[in-house]
Amino acid sequence: MEETKKSKKQEIPRKLLNELKGYRIVGRHSAVKLCSWLKKSMRDAGICYKQKFYGIASHRCLQMTPVLLCNQNCIYCWRPLELLSGVRGWDLPDYIAEESIKAQRTLLSGLGGAEDVNREKLREAYDPNQVAISLIGEPTLYPYLDGLVEEYKARKMTTFVVTNGTKPDVVEKIEPYQLYISLTAYSEESHITLNRPAKSFWDKILESLDIMAEKDCRTVIRLTLIRGYNIKAENFVSYITKASPDFIEAKAYMHLGYSRLRLPRSAMPEHSDVRAFAEKLASLTGYEIKDESPVSRVVLLGR
Repeated sequence: MEETKKSKKQEIPRKLLNELKGYRIVGRHSAVKLCSWLKKSMRDAGICYKQKFYGIASHRCLQMTPVLLCNQNCIYCWRPLELLSGVRGWDLPDYIAEESIKAQRTLLSGLGGAEDVNREKLREAYDPNQVAISLIGEPTLYPYLDGLVEEYKARKMTTFVVTNGTKPDVVEKIEPYQLYISLTAYSEESHITLNRPAKSFWDKILESLDIMAEKDCRTVIRLTLIRGYNIKAENFVSYITKASPDFIEAKAYMHLGYSRLRLPRSAMPEHSDVRAFAEKLASLTGYEIKDESPVSRVVLLGR
């Protein structure tokens, strides 16, 4: 396996580069993008639900992916996954960590001329203290994800890792500040329908849920709810019991981006639908509703 600290942007397909507007490519297979909530927070126009739920500062959060690659083709994903291709050689964790911070600062420089930007927040944003490893693709496909998490920790940054759970060996190795497993399917059949993997990963996902139950870090199951497909709380009870997460996020599928090519707008639940699902799930699992964000159509449950 080839390893390098050099950036070779020419290896990113041109078609993908054209589609990834607003993204900053890092090395050969990573990327950074300013979150819309970061931009809103910078203008004192709102905060991400993750700040409301977990206390992270939206304007100091770095949103990135260590690999422009995914092993599924989920019908509800709004990112341009159809355009992702293979990776030739891996950049090392210290390179990705350092260059991703530089990329964030480069992207932030574009906000410097805006009159409505909070100058104090902009100054703080140049020193990010939180990393959301969840931008596009599946981060556990990067073989040194555990090392990348440690590199961010060494820079005094907290890390949220969001995974589809298909690589339990990597899930077991990583120790982020907060580990998410994103769960949309509730059976192997629904996994194939909703996640559209080239081959079934259902056994691997169940293994990752078992591993989550043993983790020392804060853990979250994120349930992406799609009207007409999986908005029945009873279907998820056994998996919540298996993973025993600290928190559950019940969140509506959002009819955005590339998902509009695969799902109708009617598949997007209202917040009232998400709230009703969360109330039912709470009654079945012993979790309690802790908070909610109607604008993001998400309800937080905790023990």
